[in-house]
Order: sequence, then structure tokens, then C-alpha cells
Amino acid sequence: MQKVLRRLALALALAAVALWLALGANRGWTRTSVPTVIVDQVTGIEGHDYKKQFVPGVDFLGAALAGAGLLALCSTLVRKKTANPV
Repeated sequence: MQKVLRRLALALALAAVALWLALGANRGWTRTSVPTVIVDQVTGIEGHDYKKQFVPGVDFLGAALAGAGLLALCSTLVRKKTANPV
């Protein structure tokens, strides 16, 4: 059971880092919308519009790594099965 929990913790940590890097590696807080600049065709005035896009931040990464650490800690609390010589 210890090995299973440790492998699960490692898989969670690697998946969280890979997802964080793949979706933008934002070093700020997690965002659910991203500002985009739009230019009016007639007047040429720039404006801002927001489009829905998930960009994970360091809070996402920290929570996932904390969960992986908790799983690794739980693996140390599980006792090893011992063979009972009868």
C-alpha cells in the first residue's frame, strides 16, 4: 500500500506540473478569463474584451503539490504487512 500511495503522489505531482506548464505557466493567481485588445474599425479606438479561458496559477500548482505531499505523508503512516510465522 505504501508503494501505491507514493506512486500516486508522484503521478499527481507530475501531472499538476505538466498541466500547469501546458496551460500557460502563469506565475500569478489562477484566472478564468483573459483580456484581449479589440480595435474599433471606424474610430481606431482600442478597447478591452474578456474571453473565457482557464489559466492555472501558482495557487493551482501549490494545491496540487500539497495534495501530493499529503499522499506521500499518508504513505509513511501505513504499516507494512508482516508475515506471521505459524
